Amino acid sequence: MLIPYKKEYEKIAMGLLSFMPGKKSIKIIREWIDLYQTSKTSQLYLWKNDTDRFIGVIGIKESGRRVYVNNITVDPSHRNEGHGTTMVKTLIVMNSLPVVGSERTKHFVDKCKVSS
Repeated sequence: MLIPYKKEYEKIAMGLLSFMPGKKSIKIIREWIDLYQTSKTSQLYLWKNDTDRFIGVIGIKESGRRVYVNNITVDPSHRNEGHGTTMVKTLIVMNSLPVVGSERTKHFVDKCKVSS
């Protein structure tokens, strides 16, 4: 289940965002969180699994006539269980605009759409 980010989830969200592939620092993760808190066009969602535990995050930005997935990651202990794909598919159902990947997430988002 996708849960909109709230300030009380900040430490959880930062921990999950630290699992994003590539180089990142606390400063970069803090900038992502700040963007999602202040932007009217960006939103961060946390993913709860069946055991009611947060295990993933997906960050989006609405721009033009599309919703871009900027960040997506799942706790490494829950990877390869389909949670990332389910997050993308849930996001597609939630939005009236087309959901596409950013430069960083395009390959994964496209793969999720193909598996529909």
